[in-house]
Amino acid sequence: MSDKAYDLVVIGAGPGGYTGAIRAAQLGLKVAIIDKRGALGGTCLNVGCIPSKALLESSEHFIAAQHELADHGVDTSGVKLNLKKMMERKNAIVKELTDGIDYLMNKNKIETFIGTGKVLDKNTVEVSLNDGGSEKLTASNIMLATGSVPNHLPFLPVDEKSVVTSTGALDLEKVPDHLIVIGGGVIGLELGSVWKRLGAKVTVIEFTNAIAAGMDTKIAKRFQAVLKKQGMEFLMESKVVEANTESQPMKVKYENLKTGETSEIEGDVVLVSTGRRPYSEGLGLENVGITPNQRGQVEVNHSFQTNVPNIYAIGDLIPGPMLAHKAEEEGVAVAEIVSGQSGHVNYLTVPGIVYTWPELASVGYTEDQLKEQNIPYNVGTFPFSPNGRAKAMGHTEGQAKILAHKESDKILGVHILGPRAGDLIGEAVVAMEFGGSAEDLARSFHAHPTLSEVVREAALAVDKRARQM
Repeated sequence: MSDKAYDLVVIGAGPGGYTGAIRAAQLGLKVAIIDKRGALGGTCLNVGCIPSKALLESSEHFIAAQHELADHGVDTSGVKLNLKKMMERKNAIVKELTDGIDYLMNKNKIETFIGTGKVLDKNTVEVSLNDGGSEKLTASNIMLATGSVPNHLPFLPVDEKSVVTSTGALDLEKVPDHLIVIGGGVIGLELGSVWKRLGAKVTVIEFTNAIAAGMDTKIAKRFQAVLKKQGMEFLMESKVVEANTESQPMKVKYENLKTGETSEIEGDVVLVSTGRRPYSEGLGLENVGITPNQRGQVEVNHSFQTNVPNIYAIGDLIPGPMLAHKAEEEGVAVAEIVSGQSGHVNYLTVPGIVYTWPELASVGYTEDQLKEQNIPYNVGTFPFSPNGRAKAMGHTEGQAKILAHKESDKILGVHILGPRAGDLIGEAVVAMEFGGSAEDLARSFHAHPTLSEVVREAALAVDKRARQM
């Protein structure tokens, strides 16, 4: 046995990988983790969740200083944007958190290898080190947690300057005059809203007839109306077919899928946010007989095992929503399974959040899904407009919506559009995890005045008992 022998070798140090590694170490396993990026934390911490939320927060403050604080009696005339300082703050937050992952690896005695991991056989992983040379690690178990990368359009080469993915959109040196966003999903809407607040004209080109795919249809339509009111423009049911990136401004040609007509739009920055694909290239999967499916995903069983029983896969690499918190729970589950415990993930309670302002948050079934499955349900909705705390904040747009089983009253889904919806959805997740009913939420204390009262009133409304309207 090599002295580089481990109970678990994790390839990929994103949220799923590092969280799973920590849990495995807590359970007494000898663990190694491999990542080719110089800073640990994966896409999420380096060029995804964290830097985008930092810019979202900063841009919200900018809008508040420009347009909202005067209503509170705070005179902020002469406000101007210091984009360089904003980016420096974002980068400092990222570094603090990625350094924190290094600390956690050391604290939990997890050996870290900075390089590219490749599976040679079911018990051997080779690491091509970034600093040169290589290491061969012997592994009783291997966890693949390599995440995903942005999809590209073949006719629109990305340079991360004028044609950008989420990575480049987080690091623009100046505010675009006109940002064209291809794709009305989470990434496009969040980053589009950042640059809209900072002064750009933003046009979203979306293939389908609804933004925020997978969210409750009625809430998503209201969400789009809110964003349009803020100044974002939408070209729905439209497909980008061609782009001239040699000229400035660039020319993007799109086709209206309903009429077949083509039109052209000009912009100085194009954000390609047409989804992400699993990162499985160069992993050596062919060496052990693991074949990704047509979407590039690695198929696993209920225990996250591939067709090679001691090789596990999690996160964006496997089917399911591409969310950091989903990957975290899967990483923990694998660590517990490898340790002889019964790791489990309840996919019905994985929340999804769009961190615009207002936020959009969802967990469980949508109305469309309940109708498709012929599940009988009742609906309770309640707006933020009469809520005392929302009025005090000056943010009353949106509503909470609760779907409960018509016979048992068990909560089946919760959808919230409003201020801090991403925080409010947490109580719905807990309630659903415990099999709670709308009545349970309705009879639970919610402090007054708080935003959470909107959720309670929606639960009361399931039984037509809302009290604040």
